Amino acid sequence: MKLVLATQNPHKVAEIRAVLPPDWEVLQPSDFGLSGELREDGATMEANASQKALFLWELTGVPSLADDSGLEVDVLGGAPGVDSAHFAGPERSDSANRSKLLDALQDSVNRRARFTTVLAWATAEGVTCYRGTVEGNIGECERGTQGFGYDSLFVPLEGDGRSFAEMSPAEKTALSHRSRALAAWCAKR
Repeated sequence: MKLVLATQNPHKVAEIRAVLPPDWEVLQPSDFGLSGELREDGATMEANASQKALFLWELTGVPSLADDSGLEVDVLGGAPGVDSAHFAGPERSDSANRSKLLDALQDSVNRRARFTTVLAWATAEGVTCYRGTVEGNIGECERGTQGFGYDSLFVPLEGDGRSFAEMSPAEKTALSHRSRALAAWCAKR
């Protein structure tokens, strides 16, 4: 099987490839002459993932898998959510996003949050979405050097008290929102 993965993010590519069956050939937008981020201007993760997957399917004719992921913090009304990548501004700085989140939670006792991934699979039959979540809490400071995005702040409830950034890639994958969405998608293949 062959698919186009709608991301240029090497961390996401590695996480997704780690759980795909070995017989899948994974292509990226750059294999079709596309560079930079694909447009995602939807109001929801489902809309963004679907937009990217459908765009690549229509462009390439190859089944396309896209994701949109976000961190949803309860006391912030679900923010940053769909705006997670540019929570601190349009420059998309992971460090600035983490700093803004810590500032927003400075006086909060409730630090409950969840990571959510929505995968969209676009083929000739249309677009189907799959969701994965992992519940956790936002730490009071950054811990760990693995991962990306908000990983150094997110402590999953199912874990042993370490942040995602303190886990090996395999440990994180075993708990992650992206691997759960991928498992739901793989179950339908």
